[in-house]
Amino acid sequence: MDDLLPELCDHFEELVQVVEPMFGNFGGRGTFGGEIVTIKAFEDNSRVREQVALPGEGKVLVVDGGGSMRRAMLGDMLAEKAADNGWEGIVIYGCIRDVNAIADLDLGVQALGSHPLKTEKRGLGDVNVPVTFGGVTFRPGEYVYGDNNGLLVSPQKLELPQG
Repeated sequence: MDDLLPELCDHFEELVQVVEPMFGNFGGRGTFGGEIVTIKAFEDNSRVREQVALPGEGKVLVVDGGGSMRRAMLGDMLAEKAADNGWEGIVIYGCIRDVNAIADLDLGVQALGSHPLKTEKRGLGDVNVPVTFGGVTFRPGEYVYGDNNGLLVSPQKLELPQG
């Protein structure tokens, strides 16, 4: 379904929180959703590298990069590893790079923008802590959904009624 988020908002308006519209859709999968796994790290994607190497079926990696527009928190190699390990999507509150290669992957990717410079690898960052940006708090174990209409968060898994 291409316009999943409007449907989810119509059916679950009291349950969902809509993230402020600041993200662009960069991945090859236009619609994605799953259980939230978080990372909080500034201009260091060491923790992203660690997480995408793990099985990600049914999960979306939400990275609070502090909104940095100075470095890319995700590139094609890590995005490909995420797709290979079954991740549904990655949300970056910051930038990505290798946008053409990422657009060809079966992975949902949303970010603030693109930047060609990679991050430093200092091994810094927190995993599975609540992160807040775009007017919403992303909590590990809750759910995030994304499509070309934006992003929304729900405390529980959402499924549209059949028919």
